[in-house]
Amino acid sequence: MAKSSADDAELRRACAAAVAASGARGEEVAFSIRVAKGRGIFEKLGRLAKPRVLALTVKQSSRGEANKAFLRVLKYSSGAVLEPAKLYKLKHLTKVEVISNDPSGCTFVLGFDNLRSQSVAPPQWTMRNIDDRNRLLFCILNMCKEILSYLPKVVGIDIVELALWAKENTLTIDNQVSTQDGQETSVATQTERKVTVTVENDLVSQAKEEEEDMEALLDTYVMGIGEADAFSERLKQELVALEAANVYQLLESEPLIEEVLQGLDAASATVDDMDEWLRIFNLKLRHMREDIASIESRNNGLEMQSVNNKALMEELDKLLERLRIPQEFAASLTGGSFEESRMLKNVEACEWLTGAIRSLEVPNLDPCYVNMRAVREKKAELEKLKTTFVRRASEFLRNYFSSLVDFMISDKSYFSQRGQLKRPDHADLRYKCRTYARLLQHLKSLDKSCLGPLRKAYCHSLNLLLRREAREFANELRASTKAPKNPAVWLEGSNGSGHNGSSADTSTVSDAYSKMLTIFIPLLVDESSFFAHFMCFEVPALVPAGSPNVNKSKSGGNDADDDLGLMDPDGNDLKPDSTSAELGTLNEALQELLDGIQEDFYAVVDWAYKIDPLRCISMHGITERYLSGQKADAAGFVRKLLDDLESRISVQFSRFIDEACHQIERNERNVRQTGILAYIPRFAVLASRMEQYIQGQSRDLIDKAYTKLVSTMFATLEKIAQSDPKTADIVLIENYAAFQNSLYDLANVVPTLAKFYHQASESYELACTRHISSLIYLQFERLFQFNRKVEELTYTIAAEEIPFQLGLSKTDLRRVLKSSLSGIDKSIGAMYRRLQKTLTSDELFPSLWDKCKKEFLDKYESFVQMVSRIYGNEPIMSVAEMKEILASF
Repeated sequence: MAKSSADDAELRRACAAAVAASGARGEEVAFSIRVAKGRGIFEKLGRLAKPRVLALTVKQSSRGEANKAFLRVLKYSSGAVLEPAKLYKLKHLTKVEVISNDPSGCTFVLGFDNLRSQSVAPPQWTMRNIDDRNRLLFCILNMCKEILSYLPKVVGIDIVELALWAKENTLTIDNQVSTQDGQETSVATQTERKVTVTVENDLVSQAKEEEEDMEALLDTYVMGIGEADAFSERLKQELVALEAANVYQLLESEPLIEEVLQGLDAASATVDDMDEWLRIFNLKLRHMREDIASIESRNNGLEMQSVNNKALMEELDKLLERLRIPQEFAASLTGGSFEESRMLKNVEACEWLTGAIRSLEVPNLDPCYVNMRAVREKKAELEKLKTTFVRRASEFLRNYFSSLVDFMISDKSYFSQRGQLKRPDHADLRYKCRTYARLLQHLKSLDKSCLGPLRKAYCHSLNLLLRREAREFANELRASTKAPKNPAVWLEGSNGSGHNGSSADTSTVSDAYSKMLTIFIPLLVDESSFFAHFMCFEVPALVPAGSPNVNKSKSGGNDADDDLGLMDPDGNDLKPDSTSAELGTLNEALQELLDGIQEDFYAVVDWAYKIDPLRCISMHGITERYLSGQKADAAGFVRKLLDDLESRISVQFSRFIDEACHQIERNERNVRQTGILAYIPRFAVLASRMEQYIQGQSRDLIDKAYTKLVSTMFATLEKIAQSDPKTADIVLIENYAAFQNSLYDLANVVPTLAKFYHQASESYELACTRHISSLIYLQFERLFQFNRKVEELTYTIAAEEIPFQLGLSKTDLRRVLKSSLSGIDKSIGAMYRRLQKTLTSDELFPSLWDKCKKEFLDKYESFVQMVSRIYGNEPIMSVAEMKEILASF
């Protein structure tokens, strides 16, 4: 058997969707099935049955009332989508009648007692088979019983057969459960079982009532059913009597029959006429249907045109609303005042103008409207308004910036005066400028090119103010700083001015420079930041978090004002990229804003250099600390200013080092210098002071100075020593020793000085060795010259042949020993006195004499070993005896 459409879950879901789309709420589809709709008279006229879907729905009541049951008729639209056609309430169902004219028994009629026109026959529904018919009737009867508590009248179907079918098909329904619909099908089966039991009981009770009526009819007969012969005989007699009476009656009623026949003929003619009329009516109805379809088609077209016209009117109204210029905004844009009290209205007018211009551009405006004449004309009018407003606002802001700065410059109380250092305060200036911050943002959105002249005007005006403040502050700072009047001369050759000014306290000079930076660097950074935000540059934050030189409490008030946040005209925060194209433009503008102020910083540096050149070290460290805190891109000019200051200080300090080196080189021109040169001890004092000023910053500047100074000192020392070969070693010994003694403590903590300390130590040892060797050879020349000749011959001839060489015989040896060692005490004494006489520093003599004795003993011991090796047991003074003699000196 083919699967019934009542089991089609997809059909049930489509019905549920159609019911929900009709606006019905809370209705559940309990049963759905496909049927064919038809009416007897139209089927005879040739119209085909229409496919429909019958759906039984139940609406659950939420207020404790009884549930409601409905029969919905659904039809297929042109897109094969179900849509509601009619709605019947089951409470009005009174009769279920199976049409007897249909031999298949699949056609039935549902009679409702609330039909408006009783003359219209109720619709006929034709099922595909008897099983589908029985399913639908059972579901209807069950819902009537369960929900409405009554059963409609059933006509044309055997109730007993219907009950037996329900009992037989319950199991069949169970066996047709689909695995795809699982739980849903199981629930439907349980429901149908309940339906079957309930309806069976009702149908059986109706059958019992009919049997009782039959028994009552039979009871009218006196005899019982069991007397069959008597009953049969009686029926025959009555039948014969009935036939005789009928024949007689028929014979008597022949005129009546003729009359009836005539009436039948007349009725037949009338029926033929009626049939002709019906054909005519059918033709007229067909034409009427065509006219109605044409009317409906034109009506649909008119309705569509009406809807389109309405939508067009709405769209045109919106477009006209966009094209309308409010009078108050037009007045503000063309001739309104720019006073502070009017700024809110001006900003509102700018916002409207920006929005109006954008609304007439694609994609905010449909492309089909762009070329409309009204849109083009309105665009031109808005552009004219924009040009007028931008010109007026730009002219006002240029004059406003100039007037603000002129007012501050004309008031001397804004600047430092004699006896009073005045910190620059731009809080009031920035407050007045913030009033027009939003206006500048809207000017940028309207015409970005107008910002160039405005930025130049602002930079020019504020540059005058900043340069005046810096000049007055620097002048008063120098005038109020107490510092020594005579500059220090550190490495001058004359003895009388060697330490001039080196002990004076010049810390006030570097303090003044630090104060200049402390006041103006944060001010310049804040001005750069304010300028970037105020003039709508799309750059990242200008002052990095944790910067050591940022002091917002002193830099002019509330810098983190909401009016300066970078926003577009729609109120959205901008997220600028650090590589923004505007960064170069910003740095050029900052150059123009702050240009010229560096001259006042240079003046302070030059002033401090003249007082104490060593203070360049402190100023270099201060500048380096400030420079390390300037990492923001938009503070580029401030960073460049600090770079220039650092370079200026380095140049000045290098100039001081060059002059010091020049002073050292002057000593070379003085003839016959003896003793410790003046610049050796003075350099120790200079290095100590330089280490005091370094304050922990980078040592490159100081180390380079040390390298240049000490290299010049050593080179000059060597040249001075070479000018007199007789005293060269003495000059080197004394000065290298003095260098080591004066820098011993600093060399332990300064790596660069430690390197030169070791260099001086090596040069000192070399000079000592040369000088001691010259003294020894001067006093014992024959002795050690003989030793040297023997040592040279050992490389060419055998040792036993040396005593037979000319001038190296034992006799020659005895002569050398006699001439050199006789009177050894006098010779050593002479060497002692000669060394003591050549030294100008008594502190060096003990160590040098010890070196001299040690060197002499080493040479004499080598000579004794040579004699014992070459000349055998030749008598000679032992090393121990020589050591005793040396110990007495």
